[in-house]
Amino acid sequence: MKLLIQRVKEAKVTVKGETAGEIFRGLLVFVGIAPEDTKETADRYLRKLIDLRIFEDEEGKTNLSLLDVGGELLLVSQFTLYANCKKGNRPSFIEAGPPEMAQPLYDYMLEKAREQVDVVEGGVFGAEMQVSLVNDGPFTIILDQL
Repeated sequence: MKLLIQRVKEAKVTVKGETAGEIFRGLLVFVGIAPEDTKETADRYLRKLIDLRIFEDEEGKTNLSLLDVGGELLLVSQFTLYANCKKGNRPSFIEAGPPEMAQPLYDYMLEKAREQVDVVEGGVFGAEMQVSLVNDGPFTIILDQL
């Protein structure tokens, strides 16, 4: 599993001109799923994501988690996080999980996140999406080794 995490002031994902998900202060997270990922993998990554202390406290130190600040969460599936560009100039995506296993795991992540975070939005799995955001910082983290 790979998560590309961006601390945002706001973020929105649209599909065919319609808003699929929109948040304000919180985290926009692009989710890449590998064939070997399981619900246990998703649970570990969600726990780490929600507990990451990447919001500033009153002293300006990154010491607060998403829950500490009452932040919102936007999860967007993105198989291209598994692009392999080692050979040639056209990325290969064979390291990404196939849709028939990745979609249920993405849906599971949304469901489990909603049990812990007040506002959780998502994109549309497999759709052509447009994502807009105002990155706060900018602050971007790649989480891919747990």
